[in-house]
Amino acid sequence: MFASNSRYINLADGVYTDAAGRQISYKLLRLTPGAPTLQVHSAVQQDRLDLLAFTYYRDPEQFWRICDANLALRPDDVLEPGVEIQIPLVQR
Repeated sequence: MFASNSRYINLADGVYTDAAGRQISYKLLRLTPGAPTLQVHSAVQQDRLDLLAFTYYRDPEQFWRICDANLALRPDDVLEPGVEIQIPLVQR
């Protein structure tokens, strides 16, 4: 269901039983982990999270690591020009 590099892959599953008795599987809440900073990137107008993720991790789908390190709920929150963006080390 999730790609092997997904932030949700290792989360435990929960099961919800509705009023009709149907069981619906879901993932439990994901807490944002702390991550050591690799470096700081000063955002410029044309920055995109997928491009930054490719630059630092060689994988554009890892953009969520940058969001987590900056406690951003919305990806666009970290892309305001002039904002100092924390680029975390990859935890394996």
